[in-house]
Amino acid sequence: MGMPLELNTMIVTKGNETRVRENLFTLVKEGFRLYPIEIPIEVRRTIDGDLIGIAKIKKVEWEKNETTLHYQLIALNSTN
Repeated sequence: MGMPLELNTMIVTKGNETRVRENLFTLVKEGFRLYPIEIPIEVRRTIDGDLIGIAKIKKVEWEKNETTLHYQLIALNSTN
């Protein structure tokens, strides 16, 4: 059986992101997922939820059927 792979065009956090420092975050997702690197993409809490901001993914790691994203938030969507 081949490795299941999912292509993602936005970061959906479901509130599981971890702040590393200031605007740098990590997020672990189940399964193996492809993301664009170094390209601004949307960050949302849920697929249909409000826009949190825009991020650039710096690194993607695949291990033990998990994908770990290392991303930098480059713009925050103001809720005012």
